[in-house]
Amino acid sequence: MTSQLFAICFRATQPSDLAGFWSGVLGWEVAGGPEEEAAAILPPDGSGFRIRFLPGQEPKTGQNRAHFDLTSASPEDQRRTVARALEHGGRHIDVGQLPEEGHVVLADPDGNEFCVIEPGNKFLADTGFIGALACDGTQEVGYFWSEALRWPLVWDQDEETAIQSPDGGTKITWGGPPVAPKTGANRLSFELALPSGTDWQAEVGRLLSLGATRSEAEEGDGERGRVLMFDPDGNEFFVQRP
Repeated sequence: MTSQLFAICFRATQPSDLAGFWSGVLGWEVAGGPEEEAAAILPPDGSGFRIRFLPGQEPKTGQNRAHFDLTSASPEDQRRTVARALEHGGRHIDVGQLPEEGHVVLADPDGNEFCVIEPGNKFLADTGFIGALACDGTQEVGYFWSEALRWPLVWDQDEETAIQSPDGGTKITWGGPPVAPKTGANRLSFELALPSGTDWQAEVGRLLSLGATRSEAEEGDGERGRVLMFDPDGNEFFVQRP
């Protein structure tokens, strides 16, 4: 058995407040986290990944390397999602989108970008409300995560890649070059967990063989029970210890 995507983690100035925002937008249940002042929200059906909100005071510099694309079933549904986000403290932002583009670009109360996609987007059909985690990254990193999670590539063209769990759900996409240089720690990161009985050291070794690197900080970012690693593009991710 290989690593599973346990959570997508946000570094947040006020984790519980940001959890409340995303709970309100997505309709996911809020749950307490294992660390003090941390929080999480859980998908309604209990499948797939959770979203965790961890304390972090680093100032935001530039656009995040990853953002959620939320899907819409109809124009009215898109308007309702936008209105709900604004009611919970989100705001409209300009990241260079064109007036004729159908998606709406917003930021959560911590400044993290996300998009509400117009209905009829065929690439995100049948993915669920969180259609994609859209990432800035190379083709190499798309290949790495496909192997790391054992999720098949569902798009591989012009150096753009996308993967999706064999069970369906949210796609993870990488836009290919040009990739903006990384400045500081990412606000969004992956947290991986291993099935019971898995050889943790062997799995870390497998990730290293695929192109990951390991932080010298044994428990990663000062948090107990997780080791900090980096994918081939230098993005932080964590692997839970048993």
